[in-house]
Parts: sequence; C-alpha cells; structure tokens
Amino acid sequence: MRLLIHDLPEKWDEILRPKAEEVFRADGNYAPCQGCFGCWTKHPAQCFMKDKLQTICQKFGKADELIIVTENHYGSYSAAIKNVMDRTIGLSTPFMTYRKGLTHHTLRYGKKKKLTVYVYGDMTEDEKNTFRLLAECNAVNFGYREMELHFAASAEELEGVMA
Repeated sequence: MRLLIHDLPEKWDEILRPKAEEVFRADGNYAPCQGCFGCWTKHPAQCFMKDKLQTICQKFGKADELIIVTENHYGSYSAAIKNVMDRTIGLSTPFMTYRKGLTHHTLRYGKKKKLTVYVYGDMTEDEKNTFRLLAECNAVNFGYREMELHFAASAEELEGVMA
C-alpha cells in the first residue's frame, strides 16, 4: 500500500488521491504526542488519545511506500507533518538493533520499500541540505530501503514535480 501524508489545503485531497491508496491530510486537528510510550508497550502501535491519529502507526505499518508532502519550515517538516510523525513512535519497539552502522529501535512492521518527500516553499541551499539529511535519517529510522527527496518553489509547482 502507498500512504500519502500532506499539509496542503483540503482542495488538494482530490488532486493527490490518485497518487496513493490512502491520503491523509495533516490539518493539525489532533493532539500532540504526550510522550507516554503507551504505544510502545501497553497497547502496541495504538495511541491512547482518541483522535484521528490514534491508529496512524498501523497506517504507516501497512504502507510499503510513504509519500510526505510538506511545506519547508527552516529545513524541516511543517508543524502539522511533524506532529503526525511524532505520533508514530509505536512503529518501533523498545528493543535496539543496528541499521547502517547506527543504533536504532527494532521495527515493529519490518522493512519498507520507499520514502518519498516533496518539499515546497522558499528554501536556501542550507535548508535543502538540512532537509536532505533529515529525510535520509527518517528513511533509516522508519526502515525504508530507498529515499527520494524533491523540492518545489510552491505548492502549485508540485503537480509537475509529482507527475
């Protein structure tokens, strides 16, 4: 399955729907992670907070490909996307392993195929470099074998980049 997460206005849902089996709009209408680690141990991959991110780990877990569309915020994800990603700690377990020579938590759902990140908005070269490093680290941490990163000057330019 291909999961697409974006922070664009609602009108983009229909434009993005053909690109993935599931499209999730990060609109910020959910609670931030409380850091309780219950999704690790008490009820694996399920958050205790009853909002639309309660089962986001399971959606991530089923997705062999993850596509993230985000506005650039100083070389990082938008706050809405970051909030979604913070709620995915249940994708891993409390146990440790080595991946690419670094210590990481073991993956609850195993290795995945590909992480693709589309970043739009004004960016300096330093911000692009920071985002590249961040996306590479996220790919390793989430267990993706491949990673692609694309930049666009505006949201409207994304349609051409994502074709």
